Amino acid sequence: MINSSVLVLNRSFLPVNVTTVRRAFCLLYQGIAKAVNSQFETFDYESWSDLSIEQHDETIGLVNRVIKTPRVILLVAYDRIPKTHVRFSRANIYARDRNKCQYCGGIFPKNELSLDHVVPRAYGGSSCWENIVCCCFPCNKKKGGKMAQEANMKLLKPPAKPRWTPFFRVHIQDMMQEEWRTFINMVDVSYWNTELLK
Repeated sequence: MINSSVLVLNRSFLPVNVTTVRRAFCLLYQGIAKAVNSQFETFDYESWSDLSIEQHDETIGLVNRVIKTPRVILLVAYDRIPKTHVRFSRANIYARDRNKCQYCGGIFPKNELSLDHVVPRAYGGSSCWENIVCCCFPCNKKKGGKMAQEANMKLLKPPAKPRWTPFFRVHIQDMMQEEWRTFINMVDVSYWNTELLK
């Protein structure tokens, strides 16, 4: 429970990170953040710890009492929005492709996947988002140093640079808490309704 996920919002209630319950409690206790409930009410550490606990609430046991686990916190003084640069890394390529071989469509654990150059290096292919895909070992062996067409193989979809910010990887759906839905959906609303600079 102490290592489960908590959504972190900036001062404008926009999601900027995902942290652990342990870190969230540290930020609450230090006054750096406030807990947020489903009615958008904010609570400092003292008022959060004084909340009555309902039977379905997730809790953490302290020395002298039990306290409700926050699922969303708001940073008191942070108003920035995270950069949208996505690092070109093995972990992010696996996240983009959801651990799925881009040739056979099978989903594998990371230790059973490799990275494949769509256009092999021997043909001038580079290591970039648009030329690297996840590939299982049998498909990688079958393709070898050839183009996919030469090996009678076909890509599921052309690779592209992802548009998500690093902490909002495609897998966020797998760890999303019910309490997050309102705030995650606000990202789409704010994106489409923010006035653009001329």
